[in-house]
Amino acid sequence: MIKAVLFDLDGTLLNRDKSVEKFIEQQYERLNKWVGHIPKEKYMTRFIELDNRGYVWKDRVYRQLVSEFSITGVTWEDLLQDYISECKNNCVPFDHLFSTLEELRSRNLTLGIITNGKGQFQLDNIKALRIEKYFEAILISEWEGMKKPDPQIFKRALDQLNFLPEESIFVGDHPVNDVKAARNAGMKGIWKKDSQWNHVEADFIIDDLAELPLIIQKLIK
Repeated sequence: MIKAVLFDLDGTLLNRDKSVEKFIEQQYERLNKWVGHIPKEKYMTRFIELDNRGYVWKDRVYRQLVSEFSITGVTWEDLLQDYISECKNNCVPFDHLFSTLEELRSRNLTLGIITNGKGQFQLDNIKALRIEKYFEAILISEWEGMKKPDPQIFKRALDQLNFLPEESIFVGDHPVNDVKAARNAGMKGIWKKDSQWNHVEADFIIDDLAELPLIIQKLIK
């Protein structure tokens, strides 16, 4: 019987692509005095390319931007600090995030998050989405000293929640770090579709968070 539902953050609860696009456009406008010599679309497109959907930390991204675009008057450290300070103000949730979490909680399911990333940065994003209150455990890789797909981070989360793997499911957008890793840890893995990948092996596949309650209802029966 399923008693706990754990989630990835970026690409699962947080629409990271839209959030980053919103942030980088606003950064361009905010720091236009120093980056205005670069066409806005070019600045935005290059940031998104270098960012590689969050798999490259922004110190490397901004070093490259400063070098490529001959940015002066502001350092890559300044740009990085702006990212750290302002990114949380541009968080875009996926559709039906709040109604889904409310529905799951109303069924007495215990919820958790396991996310890779920088500790305070990710926690700030969770708080910005106003979803912290729904989760009994929030594990962020930097603070845990381990990251997905390491099965130990899943085990640690389940130990905190006091549930067995077979009583739990994990929902994420990454085929390896989320779905395969959760299944390797003994949990059911649900893949939230991402256009980057096809033919992902998962216990269930969803397009929208709103599909989750029905899947869990079937598992409980």
